[in-house]
Amino acid sequence: MNQEVTDFIETLKEPWHRELSANLREMVHQAIPNVHERIQYKKPHFLKNGKYAAAISTSKEAVSFTIFNCSALEFPEGMFDGPPERKTLKLRKGDTFDSEQLVSLVSQASSSL
Repeated sequence: MNQEVTDFIETLKEPWHRELSANLREMVHQAIPNVHERIQYKKPHFLKNGKYAAAISTSKEAVSFTIFNCSALEFPEGMFDGPPERKTLKLRKGDTFDSEQLVSLVSQASSSL
């Protein structure tokens, strides 16, 4: 795990931002063994073979998780936004996510990277 990403998550002001971001990060590591992580554009990005697989970003009211390279995947209706090639899940305070479902989606999306 990249120390810059660890520092990014640990310095988030809201405890729920830290918790969701840490859980999403762990889920990415489950989905993509040997994933490479780095801070780019002031947020954590996760890469496989040098190509974007996922990213976490935060705003005042949400933690967003973006999955890249997902044009061929079926996504649950109403949960994700964005164009076919990248989908974003916005989580607000108190929201939870289905870790198994996200591991599956990230794993499938990154399988061709």
